[in-house]
Amino acid sequence: MAALFAHIDHWHWWILAVALLVLEAFAPGTFFMWMGISAAVVGLLVLIAPATGWEYQVFIFAVLSVASIVVWRAYFRRHPVVTDQPTLNRRGAQYVGRTFTLSEPIVNGNGKIRVDDTTWKIHGADCASGSQVQVVGVDGVILKVEEVAE
Repeated sequence: MAALFAHIDHWHWWILAVALLVLEAFAPGTFFMWMGISAAVVGLLVLIAPATGWEYQVFIFAVLSVASIVVWRAYFRRHPVVTDQPTLNRRGAQYVGRTFTLSEPIVNGNGKIRVDDTTWKIHGADCASGSQVQVVGVDGVILKVEEVAE
């Protein structure tokens, strides 16, 4: 195994960096990107100091990868991306505030409504069929509704 790693050159790290960045393009999540950047930095280090042993190269790669991912996640948690469409990928949240007519009654707090081309489970006070309900919240895949006072 040591003989396999004995001849690691800077090109090997740069090829790994490109492969990880390409992988990031197909599996986005800013995880492989930081590993790719770490591999590129190790490649630069090996170019500058070619006598660096493979054990140190792998260790530096591992430390840089973990550190950069941890720092990025901490930064991202403190500075979330601001968007003009915060409910874009949260379909249930897009229905909050909308009013619908029940085609089936809500019995024992549970029922179903048809929204566009989808049937949603709903939770709320018992209501008769034909009642107007407004979506007031979302719990996973269940819409929370309240009857609209007429």
